[in-house]
Amino acid sequence: MNSNDNNRESGGNSFKDYKDRKAKYQDRDKKSDFKGGKKGGYRNDRDKAPLEDYIVGINPVLEAIEGNRTINKIMISKEKRTKQIHEIVVKAKEHRIVIQEVDKGKIESVAGGTNHQGVAAYVSPYPYYELDDEIENFTENTIVVALDNLTDVHNFGSILRTCDAVGADYVIIPNRRSVQVNATVGKTSAGAVEHVKVIKTNSLGNAIQKLKDNGFWVIGADMDGEQTYYEATYKGKTVLVAGSEGEGMSKHIKRLCDFVVSIPMVGKVNSLNVSVATSLLLYEWRRQQDVQNK
Repeated sequence: MNSNDNNRESGGNSFKDYKDRKAKYQDRDKKSDFKGGKKGGYRNDRDKAPLEDYIVGINPVLEAIEGNRTINKIMISKEKRTKQIHEIVVKAKEHRIVIQEVDKGKIESVAGGTNHQGVAAYVSPYPYYELDDEIENFTENTIVVALDNLTDVHNFGSILRTCDAVGADYVIIPNRRSVQVNATVGKTSAGAVEHVKVIKTNSLGNAIQKLKDNGFWVIGADMDGEQTYYEATYKGKTVLVAGSEGEGMSKHIKRLCDFVVSIPMVGKVNSLNVSVATSLLLYEWRRQQDVQNK
C-alpha cells in the first residue's frame, strides 16, 4: 500500500510463517490465439468489421437468445437430439429465430475445432461498449476488471465467467495487442460474455486514468505486490488490473495503480494462471462487499 493511501486499512494475518514467495502469472500458451480469415475469428482494427459472427455450444447460444445479440440463424445437428437442444429450439421459436437442421460436419466447419455440442448460431458481432457511455451508470460498488494485453482466449473466457459469478459488470480491454471476443471466448465463458459488458479502448492507460478521475481506486496484481490480496481493502469504486500471461502488468499501467497486491504461495510452483489469480481477487472483493453490506 502506498504511504499516502491513509484511507485504506489492511486486514487479515500476515504470511510470515511461509517463504516470501509471490504468485506470478504463468504463460498458459506461448502461441498467440489471434485468428483471422474465417467468421468468428477476431480481427484487428485495420480489418473491416464483420457483418456476422458465430457462437457455438449450448450455454453460449441459450444466453445469447436471452441477451442483447441479434441472432440471424441457429443451426442444430441432425445427429444430436438432447433436452438442452430441445430447449434451444423452444426458446428460438419464442423469439422467432430461424432454426436449421444440418449435418454435424456443417457445424464442425463453422466451429473450427471448438466443442460445439451440436449447435451453432450466426449472430451480430459482439456489441462492445464505450467507457464514456457507461461512466454515468457506475455506482459506489462498481468494480471494473482491466486486462492489460491479455492474449489467451481461454483465460479471457474464464475471467468473464468469474466476473458474472461475483457480480462484476465490466471488463476493459485495449483495441490492439489484446484478446477480443470470439466464439471460443463465448464457449469458455459458458455464455457469461452476454451478461458482462466488455469495453474497448484505444488506450488502457487513459481509460484507467479517467476512472481514477471519477473516484475509482486502482488495484494491480503482481508478484511484487506490497501486500497480499486478502490484506487489501476493496472499498468503493474499484478497478482491478490483471496483466498479460507472461509479462504481467506493463510499467505504465503499474504506475497508475494506487497499490499492488500479491498472492502468497506455499508450494513448489510459484505461479498461477492469470484467470485463477484474477478469480481469487474477484472473490475477495465479493467477500468484502458482502461483509460491508451486512
